[in-house]
Amino acid sequence: MSTSRAEELAPSAVRAHIVDDAVVIDLSDGRTVTAPLAWYPRLLHGTARERRHWRLIGGGEGVHWPDLDEDLSVEGLLAGRPSAESQGAFKKWLESRRPRANKRMQPARATSRAHRNRRRARG
Repeated sequence: MSTSRAEELAPSAVRAHIVDDAVVIDLSDGRTVTAPLAWYPRLLHGTARERRHWRLIGGGEGVHWPDLDEDLSVEGLLAGRPSAESQGAFKKWLESRRPRANKRMQPARATSRAHRNRRRARG
């Protein structure tokens, strides 16, 4: 099986970072690809810490942000494709990140003998 020239020369990601309002990916062939952060809502809404936590996937075919569950492919970046996530899916993800208002964590109730006896007495 032979490999096409295009496959041999396909650049891979070597580094990712976020600056101001853009995602910047450095490629193995020396190029740097920059895309608007607005194209990737999960990155846009991520914290600085979440944005710094990334890893290369597929031998550099893409970049993954595990805390944000976001993946960008070099091919998609070079083609100028923004995120294809639906508004509904993004909204659901965004809602899952919000702290629950007025929902304090409370310790589990211990069911003591005295407590059980009081419940029985109430009928």
